[in-house]
Amino acid sequence: MSSIVKMILRRLLTLVPLMLGIALFVFVIMRLSPVNSAVAALGDQASPEQIAEYEASRGLDQPAPVQFVRFLGNVVQGDFGETIGISKPVAGLIAEALPLTMQLTLLGVGLALVIALALGITAALFRDRWPDQVIRVLSMTGISVPSFWLALLMIQHLSLGLGWFPNAGYTNPAESLTGWLRSMAMPAMALAVPVGASLARIVRTSMVEELDKEYVRTAYGAGLPPSIVVGRNVLRNALVNPLTVLGLRVGYLLGGTIIIEAIFTMPGMGTLVMQAVGTNDTNLAQGTILVIAFTFVVVNLLVDILYLFANPRLRGGH
Repeated sequence: MSSIVKMILRRLLTLVPLMLGIALFVFVIMRLSPVNSAVAALGDQASPEQIAEYEASRGLDQPAPVQFVRFLGNVVQGDFGETIGISKPVAGLIAEALPLTMQLTLLGVGLALVIALALGITAALFRDRWPDQVIRVLSMTGISVPSFWLALLMIQHLSLGLGWFPNAGYTNPAESLTGWLRSMAMPAMALAVPVGASLARIVRTSMVEELDKEYVRTAYGAGLPPSIVVGRNVLRNALVNPLTVLGLRVGYLLGGTIIIEAIFTMPGMGTLVMQAVGTNDTNLAQGTILVIAFTFVVVNLLVDILYLFANPRLRGGH
Protein backbone atom coordinates (compact mmCIF):
# COMPACT_ATOMS: atom_id res chain seq x y z
CA MET A 1 0.00 0.00 0.00
CA SER A 2 1.45 3.40 -1.01
CA SER A 3 2.21 6.07 1.55
CA ILE A 4 -0.42 8.45 0.17
CA VAL A 5 -3.17 5.81 0.50
CA LYS A 6 -2.12 5.20 4.11
CA MET A 7 -2.29 8.93 4.81
CA ILE A 8 -5.75 9.18 3.30
CA LEU A 9 -6.95 6.20 5.37
CA ARG A 10 -5.51 7.76 8.53
CA ARG A 11 -7.36 10.99 7.82
CA LEU A 12 -10.58 9.08 7.18
CA LEU A 13 -10.21 7.29 10.50
CA THR A 14 -9.81 10.60 12.33
CA LEU A 15 -13.25 11.61 11.07
CA VAL A 16 -15.00 9.17 13.43
CA PRO A 17 -13.81 10.61 16.78
CA LEU A 18 -13.99 14.13 15.38
CA MET A 19 -17.63 13.82 14.35
CA LEU A 20 -18.45 12.10 17.64
CA GLY A 21 -16.88 15.03 19.44
CA ILE A 22 -18.90 17.51 17.37
CA ALA A 23 -22.13 15.59 18.07
CA LEU A 24 -21.37 15.52 21.81
CA PHE A 25 -20.55 19.24 21.86
CA VAL A 26 -23.79 20.18 20.06
CA PHE A 27 -25.80 17.85 22.31
CA VAL A 28 -24.34 19.38 25.49
CA ILE A 29 -24.81 22.97 24.25
CA MET A 30 -28.45 22.29 23.38
CA ARG A 31 -29.08 20.72 26.80
CA LEU A 32 -27.51 23.73 28.53
CA SER A 33 -29.87 26.04 26.67
CA PRO A 34 -32.46 27.74 28.91
CA VAL A 35 -35.13 26.95 26.30
CA ASN A 36 -37.44 24.12 27.35
CA SER A 37 -38.38 22.29 24.16
CA ALA A 38 -41.60 20.99 25.73
CA VAL A 39 -42.74 24.50 26.69
CA ALA A 40 -41.65 25.83 23.27
CA ALA A 41 -43.74 23.15 21.54
CA LEU A 42 -46.83 23.21 23.79
CA GLY A 43 -46.87 26.87 24.77
CA ASP A 44 -46.60 28.69 28.08
CA GLN A 45 -50.08 27.59 29.12
CA ALA A 46 -49.18 23.89 29.07
CA SER A 47 -49.83 22.02 32.31
CA PRO A 48 -47.08 20.10 34.13
CA GLU A 49 -48.83 16.86 33.13
CA GLN A 50 -48.74 17.81 29.44
CA ILE A 51 -45.06 18.78 29.67
CA ALA A 52 -44.24 15.49 31.44
CA GLU A 53 -46.13 13.51 28.78
CA TYR A 54 -44.32 15.37 25.97
CA GLU A 55 -40.90 14.73 27.54
CA ALA A 56 -41.68 11.05 28.18
CA SER A 57 -42.83 10.48 24.58
CA ARG A 58 -39.51 11.83 23.28
CA GLY A 59 -37.23 10.34 25.92
CA LEU A 60 -36.38 13.75 27.39
CA ASP A 61 -36.99 12.42 30.89
CA GLN A 62 -34.18 9.89 30.53
CA PRO A 63 -30.63 10.40 31.93
CA ALA A 64 -28.34 12.50 29.73
CA PRO A 65 -26.12 9.56 28.61
CA VAL A 66 -29.20 7.62 27.49
CA GLN A 67 -30.48 10.68 25.63
CA PHE A 68 -27.12 11.12 23.90
CA VAL A 69 -26.97 7.51 22.73
CA ARG A 70 -30.51 7.81 21.39
CA PHE A 71 -29.67 11.14 19.77
CA LEU A 72 -26.53 9.66 18.17
CA GLY A 73 -28.46 6.69 16.80
CA ASN A 74 -31.01 9.02 15.23
CA VAL A 75 -28.27 11.21 13.70
CA VAL A 76 -26.60 8.17 12.11
CA GLN A 77 -29.95 7.37 10.47
CA GLY A 78 -30.35 10.98 9.31
CA ASP A 79 -33.17 11.66 11.78
CA PHE A 80 -32.93 15.07 13.48
CA GLY A 81 -36.45 15.04 14.86
CA GLU A 82 -39.31 17.36 13.95
CA THR A 83 -39.60 21.11 14.07
CA ILE A 84 -41.56 22.69 16.88
CA GLY A 85 -44.98 23.98 15.91
CA ILE A 86 -45.31 22.88 12.27
CA SER A 87 -43.99 19.36 13.03
CA LYS A 88 -42.01 18.94 9.83
CA PRO A 89 -39.01 16.59 9.66
CA VAL A 90 -35.84 18.62 10.24
CA ALA A 91 -33.95 16.34 7.83
CA GLY A 92 -36.36 17.26 5.04
CA LEU A 93 -35.89 20.99 5.61
CA ILE A 94 -32.11 20.56 5.65
CA ALA A 95 -32.23 18.52 2.44
CA GLU A 96 -34.06 21.41 0.76
CA ALA A 97 -31.78 24.15 2.15
CA LEU A 98 -28.32 22.53 1.99
CA PRO A 99 -27.98 22.47 -1.83
CA LEU A 100 -28.44 26.25 -2.00
CA THR A 101 -25.86 26.83 0.73
CA MET A 102 -23.39 24.51 -1.00
CA GLN A 103 -23.98 26.27 -4.33
CA LEU A 104 -23.30 29.63 -2.71
CA THR A 105 -20.23 28.33 -0.87
CA LEU A 106 -18.71 26.68 -3.95
CA LEU A 107 -19.42 29.72 -6.10
CA GLY A 108 -17.80 31.87 -3.41
CA VAL A 109 -14.75 29.56 -3.35
CA GLY A 110 -14.47 29.72 -7.14
CA LEU A 111 -14.66 33.51 -7.23
CA ALA A 112 -12.21 33.76 -4.31
CA LEU A 113 -9.71 31.56 -6.17
CA VAL A 114 -10.03 33.67 -9.32
CA ILE A 115 -9.43 36.84 -7.30
CA ALA A 116 -6.53 35.29 -5.39
CA LEU A 117 -4.77 33.89 -8.45
CA ALA A 118 -5.25 37.03 -10.56
CA LEU A 119 -4.02 39.40 -7.86
CA GLY A 120 -1.37 37.12 -6.32
CA ILE A 121 0.30 36.10 -9.59
CA THR A 122 0.26 39.64 -10.97
CA ALA A 123 1.75 41.04 -7.75
CA ALA A 124 4.52 38.43 -7.74
CA LEU A 125 5.44 38.95 -11.39
CA PHE A 126 5.57 42.74 -10.88
CA ARG A 127 7.23 42.52 -7.48
CA ASP A 128 7.94 45.89 -5.80
CA ARG A 129 6.62 47.80 -8.84
CA TRP A 130 3.45 49.85 -9.08
CA PRO A 131 1.09 46.91 -9.90
CA ASP A 132 2.36 45.14 -6.79
CA GLN A 133 1.80 48.25 -4.65
CA VAL A 134 -1.72 48.75 -6.00
CA ILE A 135 -2.60 45.09 -5.40
CA ARG A 136 -1.29 45.29 -1.84
CA VAL A 137 -3.65 48.17 -1.14
CA LEU A 138 -6.55 46.33 -2.78
CA SER A 139 -5.79 43.17 -0.79
CA MET A 140 -5.65 45.01 2.53
CA THR A 141 -8.91 46.79 1.67
CA GLY A 142 -10.59 43.51 0.73
CA ILE A 143 -9.46 41.82 3.94
CA SER A 144 -10.78 44.72 6.02
CA VAL A 145 -14.24 44.78 4.42
CA PRO A 146 -16.84 42.66 6.29
CA SER A 147 -18.94 40.47 4.02
CA PHE A 148 -22.24 41.76 5.38
CA TRP A 149 -21.24 45.40 4.83
CA LEU A 150 -20.14 44.63 1.27
CA ALA A 151 -23.45 42.84 0.68
CA LEU A 152 -25.44 45.86 1.87
CA LEU A 153 -23.28 48.17 -0.25
CA MET A 154 -23.87 46.08 -3.38
CA ILE A 155 -27.62 45.96 -2.72
CA GLN A 156 -27.69 49.74 -2.44
CA HIS A 157 -25.66 50.47 -5.58
CA LEU A 158 -25.81 47.45 -7.92
CA SER A 159 -29.39 46.41 -7.20
CA LEU A 160 -31.47 49.36 -5.98
CA GLY A 161 -29.31 51.91 -7.78
CA LEU A 162 -28.45 50.35 -11.13
CA GLY A 163 -30.89 47.44 -11.18
CA TRP A 164 -28.28 44.97 -12.43
CA PHE A 165 -29.09 42.22 -9.92
CA PRO A 166 -32.08 41.27 -7.76
CA ASN A 167 -31.74 42.41 -4.16
CA ALA A 168 -33.34 39.30 -2.67
CA GLY A 169 -34.57 35.80 -3.42
CA TYR A 170 -33.20 32.78 -5.24
CA THR A 171 -33.81 31.34 -8.70
CA ASN A 172 -33.37 27.60 -9.21
CA PRO A 173 -30.89 26.85 -12.03
CA ALA A 174 -33.35 24.30 -13.42
CA GLU A 175 -35.82 27.14 -14.03
CA SER A 176 -33.40 29.72 -15.43
CA LEU A 177 -29.60 29.53 -15.52
CA THR A 178 -29.35 33.27 -16.17
CA GLY A 179 -31.72 34.00 -13.30
CA TRP A 180 -29.68 31.71 -11.04
CA LEU A 181 -26.44 33.50 -11.90
CA ARG A 182 -28.04 36.91 -11.30
CA SER A 183 -29.49 35.83 -7.95
CA MET A 184 -26.18 34.30 -6.79
CA ALA A 185 -23.76 36.95 -8.10
CA MET A 186 -23.91 39.49 -5.28
CA PRO A 187 -24.08 36.98 -2.39
CA ALA A 188 -21.15 35.00 -3.81
CA MET A 189 -19.11 38.16 -4.42
CA ALA A 190 -19.78 39.38 -0.87
CA LEU A 191 -18.38 36.10 0.45
CA ALA A 192 -15.50 35.85 -2.03
CA VAL A 193 -13.87 39.29 -1.74
CA PRO A 194 -12.46 39.02 1.83
CA VAL A 195 -11.34 35.42 1.26
CA GLY A 196 -9.86 36.12 -2.17
CA ALA A 197 -7.98 39.16 -0.84
CA SER A 198 -6.41 37.18 2.02
CA LEU A 199 -5.51 34.27 -0.26
CA ALA A 200 -3.96 36.70 -2.78
CA ARG A 201 -1.30 37.67 -0.24
CA ILE A 202 -0.48 34.01 0.38
CA VAL A 203 -0.30 33.29 -3.36
CA ARG A 204 2.01 36.28 -3.87
CA THR A 205 4.35 35.18 -1.06
CA SER A 206 4.51 31.61 -2.37
CA MET A 207 5.07 32.79 -5.94
CA VAL A 208 7.90 35.13 -4.89
CA GLU A 209 9.61 32.33 -2.96
CA GLU A 210 9.40 30.03 -5.97
CA LEU A 211 10.60 32.68 -8.44
CA ASP A 212 13.73 33.19 -6.34
CA LYS A 213 14.73 29.51 -6.50
CA GLU A 214 17.63 28.21 -8.55
CA TYR A 215 15.58 25.99 -10.86
CA VAL A 216 13.68 29.05 -12.15
CA ARG A 217 16.91 30.86 -13.08
CA THR A 218 18.18 27.66 -14.70
CA ALA A 219 14.97 27.34 -16.74
CA TYR A 220 15.21 30.95 -17.92
CA GLY A 221 18.89 30.41 -18.73
CA ALA A 222 17.97 27.39 -20.85
CA GLY A 223 15.75 29.63 -22.96
CA LEU A 224 12.34 28.42 -21.78
CA PRO A 225 9.61 31.05 -22.24
CA PRO A 226 8.17 32.66 -19.06
CA SER A 227 4.72 31.21 -19.75
CA ILE A 228 6.12 27.67 -19.53
CA VAL A 229 8.31 28.34 -16.49
CA VAL A 230 5.62 30.15 -14.51
CA GLY A 231 2.59 28.16 -15.67
CA ARG A 232 4.05 24.66 -15.56
CA ASN A 233 6.50 24.80 -12.66
CA VAL A 234 6.34 27.89 -10.49
CA LEU A 235 2.56 28.10 -10.20
CA ARG A 236 2.13 24.40 -9.50
CA ASN A 237 4.69 24.47 -6.68
CA ALA A 238 3.49 27.81 -5.31
CA LEU A 239 -0.10 26.63 -4.91
CA VAL A 240 0.82 23.98 -2.33
CA ASN A 241 0.86 26.46 0.58
CA PRO A 242 -2.40 28.23 -0.34
CA LEU A 243 -4.11 24.83 -0.45
CA THR A 244 -3.39 24.35 3.25
CA VAL A 245 -5.22 27.60 4.01
CA LEU A 246 -8.11 26.98 1.63
CA GLY A 247 -9.87 24.49 3.91
CA LEU A 248 -10.08 27.00 6.75
CA ARG A 249 -11.31 29.68 4.35
CA VAL A 250 -14.08 27.32 3.18
CA GLY A 251 -15.15 27.11 6.82
CA TYR A 252 -15.27 30.91 6.91
CA LEU A 253 -17.44 30.90 3.79
CA LEU A 254 -19.83 28.32 5.28
CA GLY A 255 -20.20 30.44 8.39
CA GLY A 256 -20.58 33.61 6.35
CA THR A 257 -23.46 32.18 4.35
CA ILE A 258 -25.65 32.30 7.48
CA ILE A 259 -25.56 36.10 7.51
CA ILE A 260 -25.44 36.56 3.73
CA GLU A 261 -28.46 34.31 3.13
CA ALA A 262 -30.40 36.27 5.75
CA ILE A 263 -29.48 39.58 4.07
CA PHE A 264 -30.58 38.34 0.64
CA THR A 265 -33.52 36.30 2.06
CA MET A 266 -32.30 33.10 0.42
CA PRO A 267 -33.86 29.80 1.61
CA GLY A 268 -30.60 28.14 2.65
CA MET A 269 -29.09 26.81 5.86
CA GLY A 270 -28.59 30.33 7.17
CA THR A 271 -32.33 30.97 6.97
CA LEU A 272 -32.98 27.73 8.88
CA VAL A 273 -30.55 28.79 11.62
CA MET A 274 -32.27 32.17 11.93
CA GLN A 275 -35.65 30.43 11.98
CA ALA A 276 -34.49 28.06 14.72
CA VAL A 277 -33.19 30.93 16.86
CA GLY A 278 -36.33 33.01 16.33
CA THR A 279 -38.71 30.17 17.27
CA ASN A 280 -36.56 28.55 19.98
CA ASP A 281 -36.63 25.35 17.94
CA THR A 282 -33.90 23.21 19.51
CA ASN A 283 -34.32 20.33 17.06
CA LEU A 284 -33.91 22.60 14.04
CA ALA A 285 -30.94 24.43 15.59
CA GLN A 286 -29.32 21.14 16.54
CA GLY A 287 -29.75 19.61 13.09
CA THR A 288 -28.56 22.62 11.10
CA ILE A 289 -25.50 23.20 13.29
CA LEU A 290 -24.54 19.53 13.07
CA VAL A 291 -24.87 19.41 9.28
CA ILE A 292 -22.88 22.64 8.85
CA ALA A 293 -20.13 21.34 11.16
CA PHE A 294 -20.01 17.95 9.42
CA THR A 295 -19.87 19.64 6.02
CA PHE A 296 -16.96 21.77 7.20
CA VAL A 297 -15.09 18.66 8.38
CA VAL A 298 -15.68 16.80 5.11
CA VAL A 299 -14.58 19.80 3.01
CA ASN A 300 -11.39 20.10 5.03
CA LEU A 301 -10.75 16.39 4.50
CA LEU A 302 -11.10 16.86 0.73
CA VAL A 303 -8.70 19.82 0.84
CA ASP A 304 -6.21 17.72 2.84
CA ILE A 305 -6.41 15.01 0.19
CA LEU A 306 -5.81 17.60 -2.54
CA TYR A 307 -2.80 18.82 -0.58
CA LEU A 308 -1.41 15.29 -0.42
CA PHE A 309 -1.61 15.00 -4.21
CA ALA A 310 -0.22 18.49 -4.78
CA ASN A 311 2.79 18.04 -2.48
CA PRO A 312 5.41 15.88 -4.23
CA ARG A 313 7.33 15.27 -0.99
CA LEU A 314 4.29 13.60 0.57
CA ARG A 315 3.65 11.58 -2.56
CA GLY A 316 7.19 10.32 -2.32
CA GLY A 317 6.68 9.26 1.27
CA HIS A 318 9.26 11.64 2.73
